[in-house]
Amino acid sequence: MIYKSKYKISKMDCPTEEQMVRMKLQGIDFIKNLEFDIPNRILTVIHKNNTDIISQQLSELNLDSSLIKTEKSDELPIIKVHKNEKKTLIIVLVINAAFFLIEMTFGWISKSMGLVADSLDMLADASVYGLSLYAVGKAVSKKKYTAKLSGYFQIILAMFGFVEVLRRFLGFEEIPDYQTMMIVAAFAFSANVVCLYLLQKQKSSEAHMKASMIFTSNDIIINLGVIAAGFLVNLLSSNKPDLIIGSIVFIIVVRGAYRILQLSK
Repeated sequence: MIYKSKYKISKMDCPTEEQMVRMKLQGIDFIKNLEFDIPNRILTVIHKNNTDIISQQLSELNLDSSLIKTEKSDELPIIKVHKNEKKTLIIVLVINAAFFLIEMTFGWISKSMGLVADSLDMLADASVYGLSLYAVGKAVSKKKYTAKLSGYFQIILAMFGFVEVLRRFLGFEEIPDYQTMMIVAAFAFSANVVCLYLLQKQKSSEAHMKASMIFTSNDIIINLGVIAAGFLVNLLSSNKPDLIIGSIVFIIVVRGAYRILQLSK
C-alpha cells in the first residue's frame, strides 16, 4: 500500500532546509518521493509503511515539523528529470562563486566590511547550490562531509569578519571608499537580477527552483542595503553604516552556515 503524508515544517524557508530534509530522509528505503512546497512550508512524503520513522527523523532536525494528515495513494509518482533546470543552477552557482571573489577582493581594497560580508553571502549561496548539485548520486557520508566542510569554512570566515568589524568600531579605521562600495554592490545587484531572471525563465513548479528564487530575491535586498550603506558613508562621512550592514550580513551568513552544518549530523 502506498501512502501520502503531509507535514508542516514551520522553519523550512530556503534551499538549505530542503537539503536538510532530503539528506535526513534519504536512507529510508520505503520512502518513494518527496514533494516540497517551501512558500507554504509543506512537505509531502510518498511512502510505504507507517509514518513513525519519518516523523522521528524530521523532529531531529528541529525545524518545528508536525504531521498534518496521511492518506492512501493509488500509484507511485513519476519522478521527472529537468536537465535545463540543472544547467540553470550551474550558471547561478558560477555567478555566485565569481562574485564571492570579486566582492571579497574589492571589499578589502576599499576597506568596506559591507562588501566583504556580501561576498560571504554569495559564497553561502554558491555552497547551497553546489551541495544540491553535488548531492545527486553521492553517498550520504560524502554529502555530510561536504556539508560540514562548507559550514565550518563559512563560520570561520564570518568570525574573522566580526573581529574586524569590532576592531574598526573601537579603533580609528579610515572611512571606506564609498564609490567602490556602491559600484561593486551595483554589479552584484545586476548579477543577482540576472540569476533571478534565469530561474524565473524556467517557469518551474519544482520546490528547489522556487526556493532558489526566494534565496536570490533576498540577495538583491542585501545588495541594495550595501549600496544604501555606501550612500550613507558619503553623506555622514562615517564608517558606521558600512560596519552596521556588514554585521547584519555576517549574522545572516552564520545562520545559514549553522543550518548547513545540520546536514552533516
